[in-house]
Amino acid sequence: MPAAAVPPGFRLVLDPGLRRPRPEVLVGGAPIRVLRLTAAGASLVDRWAAGAPVGPGPGAGRLAARLVDAGLAHPRPGAAPPLRATVVIPVRDDPAGLAATLASLADTAPGTPVVVVDDGSRPPVPASGPARVLRRSEAGGPASARNRGWRADGTGEVVVFVDAGCVLGEGWPAGLLGHFADPGLAAVAPRVTSRAQPATPAGLAAYEEAHSPLDMGPAEGPVRPGAAVPYLPTAVLAVRRAALDDVGGFDERLRFGEDVDLVWRLAGAGWRVRYAPDVAASHPGRSTWRGWLRQRYDYGRSAAPLAARHGRAAAPLTVSPWSVAVWASAAAGRPAPALALAAGSAAALARRAGPDRATAAELGRLALTGHVRAGRPIAGAVRRAWLPAAVPALVLAWRFGDRRARTALGSTLAAATLGEGIADWWVCRRPAGPLRWSAWRLADDLAYQAGVWAGVLKARSAQALLPRW
Repeated sequence: MPAAAVPPGFRLVLDPGLRRPRPEVLVGGAPIRVLRLTAAGASLVDRWAAGAPVGPGPGAGRLAARLVDAGLAHPRPGAAPPLRATVVIPVRDDPAGLAATLASLADTAPGTPVVVVDDGSRPPVPASGPARVLRRSEAGGPASARNRGWRADGTGEVVVFVDAGCVLGEGWPAGLLGHFADPGLAAVAPRVTSRAQPATPAGLAAYEEAHSPLDMGPAEGPVRPGAAVPYLPTAVLAVRRAALDDVGGFDERLRFGEDVDLVWRLAGAGWRVRYAPDVAASHPGRSTWRGWLRQRYDYGRSAAPLAARHGRAAAPLTVSPWSVAVWASAAAGRPAPALALAAGSAAALARRAGPDRATAAELGRLALTGHVRAGRPIAGAVRRAWLPAAVPALVLAWRFGDRRARTALGSTLAAATLGEGIADWWVCRRPAGPLRWSAWRLADDLAYQAGVWAGVLKARSAQALLPRW
């Protein structure tokens, strides 16, 4: 097992969502948790919030690790340790993308060893500069190509996987490698935004900018199933070589989702994985609507193999059963029971604070707001996994239910499919109209859902459709 303590030279930044109803009580993270501190621990947190380093002593390092691993605080490493990094680029039939990536590496990290794995390109892709090129006569897939690359060069203590076409921003070596001063860290990734190609339709470019599947958003945090950032893509991913050896690298049986699988196996082995959106990179988005839909469908196909390996970690929805009951009651046209369930669950959670009224009030507030916020992920699960089951439920309600139930369920389904897209358009503030944007969002989710069901039927297992409580 890697060392658990955060190094003494690191600094911590408290998560913006952290609540301290009392100096010795921390509430936050994902999933939400309550951490009670001693007076000495509360004093340490105050010092870290003021900018002091973690400091020496095993107690400070272990407390910092608890905060970091829970998502209550985020590390700020100092200077990057003297680690040697090797960049591995898998590529197939994309010479222009490879050239763009090599040029960005030459600008941002000159002298870094680069291994290019040509995965059966026709014709073979050329590679400029000092990159070492490994050529395969037949394509073996991205997992196999990445494994071939990192195993071919054993000199780098950190392997930075970069997809062909990715352009890395200035400062990425220090911004990523600095995290490896934590001996318990296995991997870290930057934020990867979408970059429109010249022939990309304007609407598709705008949608990809807002909803690229490679963009994990602006909020940093630990990466593991159930966390706010549950996985990372390998568009750009820096991994400690010792951690790759520990878990055996990528699973070459997976054509899609091999990056998610690697991250989850690293986390399951006790390593830390982090998302560092302050480091920037970009990836070319799809240039055609057909290619865009095919990408989403292929990503959906990874759900069943991931569920077979990781169980409920691949669930389409992670939510409290209380929230499901609240929304199910509302969808059935029973608002009074829905409110009673919401109030009862908030009171039950608040009672866990005992006589601490300030913490009890905070927990009750979090429970109520959590029920409201659960509406969007529940709607997302309907659009991305459960619509084939939701439509028959609507038909049955229409046939056998009363008028109030039919109206409520129909309205809920409409809100989950089209209404959510309109709300998303309002948040994203893109020039496309709300109906067009909503149609794009629904097409995105339905293409993914088609892939999910194709994988489920092929695997003959519904594991990828089951929620995680």
